[in-house]
Amino acid sequence: MATPAPPEPGSTTPVPPGAVTAPPGAVTAPPGDEAPDRAAARQAARAAVTMTRVAVIAVGTYVGAQVVADVSSVKIGTVFGRAVDMGTFVYPITFTLRDVAHKALGRRAARTLVVTAAVVNLAMAGYLQWVARFPADESYPFEAEFRSILGPLWRIVIASIIAEVVSELVDTEVYHWFVRRVTARHQWARVAVSNAVSIPIDNVLFAVLAFGSLPFLADDDLTLPWAAVWDIFVVNLTVKAAVSALSLPLVYLSPDRDWSADPDDA
Repeated sequence: MATPAPPEPGSTTPVPPGAVTAPPGAVTAPPGDEAPDRAAARQAARAAVTMTRVAVIAVGTYVGAQVVADVSSVKIGTVFGRAVDMGTFVYPITFTLRDVAHKALGRRAARTLVVTAAVVNLAMAGYLQWVARFPADESYPFEAEFRSILGPLWRIVIASIIAEVVSELVDTEVYHWFVRRVTARHQWARVAVSNAVSIPIDNVLFAVLAFGSLPFLADDDLTLPWAAVWDIFVVNLTVKAAVSALSLPLVYLSPDRDWSADPDDA
């Protein structure tokens, strides 16, 4: 069998019918150069899926923790002989979860999450109040207990919601300012700084509104002397700071976003 002769200089190699050719002047990549691009695309797709999953988990856990904290805040317990509302052990986690949602979804979504959680809590309180007043069946033995526990104390509920909305929106702005104006590195630092500003704001609003001797609430059953309100503030702040510090690793659950490419109002 004869060996085909090599093409003469200046001649073109015949193209088989149906073959796809590059347009004249196009630059073709050497074999093997497409592999890194495909690998990078797959890696980016996996990161996007991971961030979406983490965002869904963070949003659901955030709203759930808000509801649990508001319900459990109705009970006042003691820590080392000091008064503390029992929602204090759950609520600080929401600040870090808000930071996770902010990182995954952006500032506007974080604001929406804060307001939505407040609406859910308010709806829950209203529904429980309606249920507590709804006539019970004669066979139900816990009517009085249900009314006294889950018929919420409105002062605590309203104080909690106001404190949550104000402090978490402040947390959103401080977190965004830190990554855009200070540094996008050291994720633990941005969470620590935003929490350090927002948690005391939440604490003082809740303690004063829920238990303070305010002019229009001086005779309320929940009103306490200012010394006792200060006691609640200090203990709650200490517990919240400790729980917040323990929750810092949660921010590393998802890959960070490219803040330099983010619009300032995203």
